[in-house]
Amino acid sequence: MSRGAKIATAAVAAFVVVLIARFPARWAAGVLPRGTTCLRISGTLWSGACAGLAWSGTPIGDLTWDGHPLRLLIASLSADVALSRGAGTAHGRVDVGPSGTVTARGVEASFPLDRTLLDALPPGTHASAQADIPLLRFKGMRVLALRGRIDVRGLTDTRGGPLGDYRLSFPADSTARTASSGPVGHLTDLGGPFSVDGTVRLTPEPGYVIEARVAARPGAPPDLVDALRYLGSPDSSGRRPFSLSGTF
Repeated sequence: MSRGAKIATAAVAAFVVVLIARFPARWAAGVLPRGTTCLRISGTLWSGACAGLAWSGTPIGDLTWDGHPLRLLIASLSADVALSRGAGTAHGRVDVGPSGTVTARGVEASFPLDRTLLDALPPGTHASAQADIPLLRFKGMRVLALRGRIDVRGLTDTRGGPLGDYRLSFPADSTARTASSGPVGHLTDLGGPFSVDGTVRLTPEPGYVIEARVAARPGAPPDLVDALRYLGSPDSSGRRPFSLSGTF
């Protein structure tokens, strides 16, 4: 390639980079995933904000992003993102590959937990959740890989009675190894009226299957102890089987 051709190529590349960097974010509103809406989009494609982000009519929060345009050279769309919703916050780095696979790294989040986020919770149940997720990879709604932990603290029933604190942790090798499998995490209690030990398996539907053994601790409220009897007969250690499944 001649010197003049190299200069022309570099000039065109620089122009394209500047054009992309200044591309107004609102121009891209038409390519948002189906069911996703923003009340107001501002900034550029590489540094902007979406106020009033919602999915299928459910409010998610306000999203901001700062992109990494040079990642386009390896066919990857990458950005540092932050989400806020009331007292809840989350931030991390998101990479979208050419096949549509999304990889999130360094995700840290803290948010109130209720039925608006997890409809499997009984009405009137409340808690707070904190997440530390070094790696999350998914395609569509299916989770392919997950590493990290999620803590649920201050779980209460509909009358405000304490139900305990819990941790869901996914080890480094928690990946979907086949088309019909998904990451498996360990569920345990962090204190409270119940002793809990079990697993949470994410399924391709997408969905989840919870299987655990539960026992009441000494001093647990009598009504909670009585409720455990509906789970079935206890094993030799006094634990009873508990299972729950659903989709999301």
